[in-house]
Order: sequence, then structure tokens, then C-alpha cells
Amino acid sequence: MTDTIISRVETRGSLLKIAAAGVLTGLLTPLLPTLIDKMLGAPGDLRIALVAVPFAGLVLILVRRLSSNPWWAAVAAAVFTMAAFVCAVNAAIWTDGQVGDIAKALRNICAGLAGGFVGSGVMALGIGLLPAGPRDPAAWLPMLVIGTMAGALLALDSALELDLTSVLYPVWQAGVAAGLAMALQRTTALR
Repeated sequence: MTDTIISRVETRGSLLKIAAAGVLTGLLTPLLPTLIDKMLGAPGDLRIALVAVPFAGLVLILVRRLSSNPWWAAVAAAVFTMAAFVCAVNAAIWTDGQVGDIAKALRNICAGLAGGFVGSGVMALGIGLLPAGPRDPAAWLPMLVIGTMAGALLALDSALELDLTSVLYPVWQAGVAAGLAMALQRTTALR
């Protein structure tokens, strides 16, 4: 009984630390496009992927420390994260163009929900395919729900006209990082 209580306290504490690291990467993310745009000749999707480097680094650390994957799988998880970021941005842009003539706030909510879902979904799919990745779809549900719901914060960023700061990235990255940690810890506990 005592082991269970200690385990829950340690897990809660580690999830808070992981979420704090996600907030930190989320604060760095909106600062990078200005730097990356100065790169000459880089294609648009590569520039978008490079914006995800801080969060991809956090994912690399989480996969390496919280799973029994080999080192190369942690690198692959970081690459999946960068690809997920590109897919999320493209899904948000596509959705924004498809929803038609509706209020800007509602259009941004729809685009954010789509981008959040696609981003967390691509991450879950890619990391789930790793050798020690969680195969149980239920393990990924918290990450998908958090990522989708947090995506709606795109509307808040737009309403506040935030450029070099963001509400979306710190919340989304903190939530998705915690969801990823829960999925990886759940897989480790089942083995």
C-alpha cells in the first residue's frame, strides 16, 4: 500500500516537472520563426519543422528516459515530433481555408482543434510504432484529447494578436508532454 502511495506522489511530481519543461519549450517556440526566417533557401516545411526543435528535444529526453527504447528510437521520436508540427500547421491552415465564411474566432477555433488533433495524432502514431512504444490506443487517449483541446487556444493567440509570445504553445506542449509521459509510463508499468 505504501509503495502505491509513494509511486503516485512520484508520478505526480514528475508529471509537473515534465509539464514545466513543456511550458519552457512552448515559450521558446514562438521566438524561433524570426531566427529561422533569416535562413536563406530553406523550404517552408523545413523552416516549420525547425521551429519544433525545442519540443522535439524534450520528446527525445522523455522517450529515452521513460521507455526501454534504444537511443535511435528517441531520435526517431524527435523527428516524428518535428513532422507532427509540420502536419499540425498544415492541417490548421487547410482547415482555416475550408470552414468557409464564418467569424474569425470560430475559424481559428476549428483550425486550432484540427491542428492540435493532427499534431498529437501524428506524434502518437509515430512514437507508437517504435520498438517499445505503447501499442494500446487507450494509452494515447489523454495525449490526443489534451492536444486537440489545447489546439483551440489558437483562437486566443489570434484574438490577443500575439506574435513573439503565445498561449497555445506553452499549454499545448506542456499537456502533450505530460500525456506522452503518461503513455510511456503506462507501457512500462504493464511490462
